[in-house]
Amino acid sequence: MKTHVDRDLCDNHGQCVFAAPEVFSFDDDDYLLYTEEAGDELQEKVAKAAAVCPVRAITFTGGSLAAGA
Repeated sequence: MKTHVDRDLCDNHGQCVFAAPEVFSFDDDDYLLYTEEAGDELQEKVAKAAAVCPVRAITFTGGSLAAGA
């Protein structure tokens, strides 16, 4: 599964970090970091992170929960 964060939309609210800390985190300067390639076992957490993002900056492909999968 591939995860993507649109940096033009992302405001670093951090909801994704709470929803899927295995994939999303902040660096020391509060800049969002994320793992682009996540295992399929994390797709439910990534889907939740995408759903709770207030600016809808997160998309993912692959896995049964991805749009168009």
